[in-house]
Amino acid sequence: MSDSSNEKRRFSRIDFDITATITDNIGNHWQSNLIDISLKGALLDLPEGWQGNIGDECNIELHLHDEVAIHMGVVVAHIENQHIGFRCEHIDFNSITHLRRLMELNLGDAELVNRELSMLSHN
Repeated sequence: MSDSSNEKRRFSRIDFDITATITDNIGNHWQSNLIDISLKGALLDLPEGWQGNIGDECNIELHLHDEVAIHMGVVVAHIENQHIGFRCEHIDFNSITHLRRLMELNLGDAELVNRELSMLSHN
């Protein structure tokens, strides 16, 4: 990634290698691998048979372990280099709580996560 892309990014991303399920508005499902996640969205591998387009609304589900999952209502922001970038449009309270804790553990900086959450509430 270029330095200019990193400079524009306002939200920290963490690399995370787990399986994700993408569901479109008509109920099609695809399994994919999560590449990274932030409070603002997620980057996934382009799954085989993907039929979505930029601007499509979808849901992604990330299973952290048996009883913990993150559910996000997302919009396809970009598709390039065999990856799909999703922008988070909706996340429920339990999911944001799990995501926040995941970010804090991986970044090692709860204050940074708090600042990013504050930026989200001002957008």
